[in-house]
Amino acid sequence: MLFESVEPKKLRTVLGAGFHAMFCLSLAGAAQAAPTATSARFHAAWRAAIASAGPPGVGCFTAEYPGTVWKEVACTNAPDRAYEPAHRPAVGFGNDFAAEVSSSITAASGSFPAISGLVSEKNAGASNQYSLQLNTPYFSSSACDSSPYPPGCEVWQQFVFAQNGGRKGTSSAFLVYWLINYAAYCPSGWNQAALNCWTDSSAVSVPRQKLSALGDLQLSGSAAAGGNDTVTFTTAKKAYAVSASDSALDLAGSWKATEFNILGDGAGSQANFNKGTSITVNIQLTDGSTTAPSCRTNDIFTYETNNLDLGTCGGQSGQNPSITFTESN
Repeated sequence: MLFESVEPKKLRTVLGAGFHAMFCLSLAGAAQAAPTATSARFHAAWRAAIASAGPPGVGCFTAEYPGTVWKEVACTNAPDRAYEPAHRPAVGFGNDFAAEVSSSITAASGSFPAISGLVSEKNAGASNQYSLQLNTPYFSSSACDSSPYPPGCEVWQQFVFAQNGGRKGTSSAFLVYWLINYAAYCPSGWNQAALNCWTDSSAVSVPRQKLSALGDLQLSGSAAAGGNDTVTFTTAKKAYAVSASDSALDLAGSWKATEFNILGDGAGSQANFNKGTSITVNIQLTDGSTTAPSCRTNDIFTYETNNLDLGTCGGQSGQNPSITFTESN
């Protein structure tokens, strides 16, 4: 199924008249090659626009630069492993920064605007195996009403891109839902993890990404009350998305903070980077304001980690408020 996700008027608003003109020329087959720096700006603007527009409904979709047409594709299964909540107290490199606001977040995206010294990454001995996670904090939901201990039950939602190691490894994007401190048993269709329960959405298959392309990758999540929650993974020229009903946990209206990072690929594993690696992380929010988010410190929502030490973190106000922080070893 094809769907025109961004109307010309909206596209001009989001990207500016210059990129809109290029977009139209590209569709007509008349676009000319742009200088590298200009192309990079166009790609960045396109990634923001395609993530903001979102696919037309529930299911799995792809889109390709410079178009804003989502194409429905067959879904696949998410990896059969848990991307676990943090164990308290956190140990090792169990700290992270999160972007926190007082209003409700409707969308967030994470990216790596600057990377230096990166040569290799390993997870459990496998090269180029990791997850990108965009996580919410715990929040209250009617999904806990069926728990025998509802006062102690909370929920948690993750937007994930996972890449397995090895030349034949698979990659995909999907959503993960958690019932925290639910019971020693789980509702039908949910997986047990101690007193927690988890399940996931369908997944969209993604070609394996080279480690050298990390700076081109962006992971976005959105939540709409009465509508759908969407995870969108974009490369320099391709977009992949999965949408599922927000009613799974009712995230919309309860989303107050966002954590994003490159971490181990599930089961509490660690992404290990070569010595001398430095990565800048940006988390951008849509919450109806232009106020800079605060940097929530010394916390991590997920059990997966990396071997990088946190540097400084600062908030930026504006049309797309965000936080930016560094991590290195």
